[in-house]
Amino acid sequence: MATVEKMPMLQEGYDRLTADLKRLKIERPTIVDAIEEARAHGDLSENAEYHAAKERQGQVEASIADIEDKLSRAQIIDPLDMSGDKVVFGATVTLLDEDDKPVRYQIVGQTEADAKTGRISYNSPIGRALIGRSVDDEVEVSVPAGDRYYVVSKIEFI
Repeated sequence: MATVEKMPMLQEGYDRLTADLKRLKIERPTIVDAIEEARAHGDLSENAEYHAAKERQGQVEASIADIEDKLSRAQIIDPLDMSGDKVVFGATVTLLDEDDKPVRYQIVGQTEADAKTGRISYNSPIGRALIGRSVDDEVEVSVPAGDRYYVVSKIEFI
């Protein structure tokens, strides 16, 4: 019997996926109307509007299925309910790089990751390297730009 892999995410990520799903479901009837209108124009073999609408319909349906799958497997984690001295999902970690410059990341789910805002996926190279670490642990991470070395200076659950 297959087990369903849970997908950890923050409430914010769950809410964003739910909003995306709602938006896509609202778009469905508009696409159906566009297909009907394009079909009324006659010959479907050379009808670019028809093909564009059908393609968009396929994209929307695939996105809806993907989001519904993620939401059904969602395991919402609230960092405020957590504590401890090890890096886990939801933790905000302050690292010192080789120049003792602080870098701060929050460990989040795949759908919430945004490196520009300091949110990294638990599946990313840095995220995997940080999980289970404690304050003062040295961390070596291989990234496309080369190897990076950090020291964990602070773990927060905010």
